[in-house]
Parts: sequence; C-alpha cells; structure tokens
Amino acid sequence: MTNYLDLKKKVWDTNRCSGCGGCVAVCPADALYFKKGEESINPSSNGYCKDATDGVPCGACYDICPRIEGEMPESSSCREEYMTAKAGMEIPGRQSGGAVSAILLDSLERGIIDAVVTVTEDPWTLKPKSTVITSTEALINSAGSRYNWWVPLLAAMKEAVIGKKSKNIAIVALPCAAQAVEKLRKSDNELLGPFAKSIKYVIGLFCTESFDYEKLMEGKLKSEMNIDPLDIERMDVRGKLVVKLKNEDITIPLKDIEDTIRPGCHICKDFDALYADISAGSVGSPEGYTTLIVRSDTGKLAVARALESGRLIATDEADPAVVTKYRNKKQQK
Repeated sequence: MTNYLDLKKKVWDTNRCSGCGGCVAVCPADALYFKKGEESINPSSNGYCKDATDGVPCGACYDICPRIEGEMPESSSCREEYMTAKAGMEIPGRQSGGAVSAILLDSLERGIIDAVVTVTEDPWTLKPKSTVITSTEALINSAGSRYNWWVPLLAAMKEAVIGKKSKNIAIVALPCAAQAVEKLRKSDNELLGPFAKSIKYVIGLFCTESFDYEKLMEGKLKSEMNIDPLDIERMDVRGKLVVKLKNEDITIPLKDIEDTIRPGCHICKDFDALYADISAGSVGSPEGYTTLIVRSDTGKLAVARALESGRLIATDEADPAVVTKYRNKKQQK
C-alpha cells in the first residue's frame, strides 16, 4: 500500500504538485492541509497517517493525485462536440458568455445537482477560495470569479460530501483538478468511493497556467505596476496576460510574470480539460461567447437541458482550430 510519504517523495518533493487539493479532501484522518497566510507550494501534514502510523491500509491521497507519473487512466470522454454559447439571461459579472453559470443554474434549479464545488472571491480583498454553493442566488453572485488564481479547489469536496451530505455535485475545475476527479472515478480504493459516487459532472476550464495571488496581484500588479486590484474587471491568459481595466487593457508577457506561476504548472500539458464532461473557455469563440466542448453523455445531457430551458443559447460558430493551437502549444512547452 502507498501513503502520504510516497506521495511526498514522488510529487511534493519534486515540485510536481498541482495544488488541486484532492489529497486534502479524501484524507480520512484530516491530516493533510494547505497552510493559510503562507506561500503553499505543497500540502502539509500533521504527521499522522493511518497507513504509516498505524499500519491501516489507506492510500487515498496517493490514489487521487493526478501528478503520479504514468498513472493517469484513459479519459472517460466518448465524444468531442464543439459549440459556442452564452447565457440566456443576465448574469452580472460573468466571464466571457456566462455559459458555465447558465448550465449550472439550470441543473441546480432542476434538482439535477444539489451542490457546486467552485471558486469564489472575497468581495473586499478579492482573494480567491474554494467553496461549496447550494443556492442559485449564491451561484449568480459567484459568477465571474477569477479562475486564473491557484486555490486547492478539490479540498472543498470534503465539505460537500461529508459536511453537507451532497449526493449530486458539479465541479468547476482547472484541468489538473479534472484529472484528479477522473482518477477518483476510476479508482478501486474503497475510501474514494463515497466521493466518486457523489460527483454528477465536471466542467473543466481552459488553462495555460495558474498564478499565486499574492505574488501576482500584490507583488507584480499592485507594487510594481501601480494597478489597483479593485480596478481590474477581468483577466485573460492567451499566451500573455491581459488585464482588463475600466478604461484600458494592459498586456503583460508571461515571461515577465513567470515567477508568479505555480511550479507544478510547468509540467502540465492539458489545456482544454480533456478529462472533464464539459470543457469551457473563451478561446475559439467571438467576444461575449464561451466555447464549449461536450465530452461525455452526462455533459451532453446537462447542456441539452440548459438549451431546452432557454438558460443557454448556442450556435455552431466555435473554431476548434484555435483550441487545437493552444492545446498543441501547451503540450510542446
């Protein structure tokens, strides 16, 4: 059996950790965590481990990790259907077309899902955090949260599954977290079973890399470039960082902010969340729309229901070639 010491040796100590938070969520002893208020490249442990300490077989943290080299299962995706879409209702603060929020709203209102594990930000400090949303009002208020920031997203699964007893969870995840969910779904580790059974579908977000909030926002943008975080309306990463202010756009080459990118991002080759049920991002669609890639039967059904209700409006104008360009670029870096 494996335990957190094996995970530490293979992933944490080699700077491969994606920071997805999966190991934190599934540890039955609540022994793993990310330190608050400090730079957290890797999880920390309180030193107790069911396997290493008591000899009780576990291995949950190891089995969910997407960065164990050579151990990713084949994707469950059975299709790749492109469309460009936007929300059919007004969603204040939405990113691109608001299609992700529209799909989640439709599923939540129909009772198809009872919780959403996602990223939100503190309205005063703008600092991101992972959270569990169970109401449409809270979901609308979270629209437009900046997913460029690193947060241990999947750590919130423990609250959703164990705390709130949610049975049908949607997860909005970066590609690394979507990979962890795939390992969760395919694992025969009994300790991961309750989490796997509770996940309805995953919406994966296009990602080139994620950034450390303190280093980028407080260090580079605020201290060095005099950009007030409260003035930032949106941030896009398309081979460069585009900071959209109220009256202008500022473009920053990624090489100038490379020290704010999480180390684990440098080995990631997944741009468009290949392990998600639905992938989403602004690349490949006109302004004001979201590119959706439907990858599974579950994802197709969620999109179809949102289209049926009018909460989602879609066309076939998406440009797969643009997505492929970014996909290839990330795989070759």
